[in-house]
Amino acid sequence: MTSSESEQSIVLGDVEVSRVVEWRGAFTPARDLVPDSAARTWKDNEDWLAPDHWEPDTGRAVLALQTWVLRSGGRTVLVDTGVGNGRERPGSPLFHHRQGDFLGSLARAGVRPEDVDVVVNTHVHGDHVGWNTVGVGGAGEGREWVPTFPNAQYLIPAADDFHFGPGNAYGNGLREDDRLIYEDSIAPVHRAGQAVLWEGAHRIDEHLTLEAAPGHTPGSCVLRLASGGDRAVFVGDLLHSPVQILDPACNSCFCLDPRAAASSRRRILERAADERELVVPAHFGGTGAVEVRRNADGFAPVPWGGPVG
Repeated sequence: MTSSESEQSIVLGDVEVSRVVEWRGAFTPARDLVPDSAARTWKDNEDWLAPDHWEPDTGRAVLALQTWVLRSGGRTVLVDTGVGNGRERPGSPLFHHRQGDFLGSLARAGVRPEDVDVVVNTHVHGDHVGWNTVGVGGAGEGREWVPTFPNAQYLIPAADDFHFGPGNAYGNGLREDDRLIYEDSIAPVHRAGQAVLWEGAHRIDEHLTLEAAPGHTPGSCVLRLASGGDRAVFVGDLLHSPVQILDPACNSCFCLDPRAAASSRRRILERAADERELVVPAHFGGTGAVEVRRNADGFAPVPWGGPVG
C-alpha cells in the first residue's frame, strides 16, 4: 500500500483509490443515529471519536457524504454518488434543493463525467444515488433527469430496485422521498439503458467484486477490493459510526431490517479482521476508513492514516 497526501489518493495493489467529499459536518444527535448505542459508549471513547465522528458539546454525530473513485484495470469506478443538486427531498431538510460543487470536486480529482465506466450504488438511498443523474431543460416539473455519466454502466442491487421501484405494489413503508429518489435518480438510468441489476454477487474485474449484505436495505451490498497483498471492503451504510464496530448489534435508525443488518455487519467485520481488510464506510469522517481487529469483547477500530480528502 502506498499513499500520496498531495493527490489525496492511495494505491492498493494495482488499484488507485481517491476520495471526493460532497459534504461533511454535524448531522444528528448520535443516539438518534444509532439508537441502541449507550451514552456511556460515546463518552468512554470521546478521546478518539471526537472530533471526526462525534461532537461531545452538542452530542451530534459527525458524518461525511463522499464518493470513492477507484481506477482499476484501466477503468474508472465510482462507489456511491451522494445527494445531488436540485432534488425534491422534503423528508431531508438538510439536502432539500441542495446546490453544491460535486462535479467540480470530481474534476479536480481528474474525473470528467464521460470518463466514468462503472457506477456502483451500494444501495438505493438518496445520499448514495443522487449524482446518478443531472437535471436538464428547466426547473421544477419541467426538468428532465438524465444520467450524469453517459458512458457508465450503473450497477444497482436488484432487490433494492424492486423494493423502491414501481413494481413494489405494497410499498412496505416507503416514504414520499423514496418515490422521488427512484423517479429522479434510478428510473432515468433505466430509460437510458445503462442500469445493470444484479443479485448475490457480481464481479466487476479481477480486483473488484460486489457481494450482497442485506439488512440496511433489502439489496444493500459491499464492494471487495483484492489486489496483490492489499485488501479493502467498501461497506456502504453497514456502518455509520465506529461505535457499531464496538457493538455490531447496534443498527442505525435507517436500517430497514435490523436483525439482518446486524448479521451482515458482524459477518463483514469478522472477515475484515481475519483478512486485514481496510474497512471503508460511506459516511465516516476523518480519513474515511478504519482497520478492525478482534479483541476479547468482539472488535476494536484501529485508526487509519490515509488521505483526508
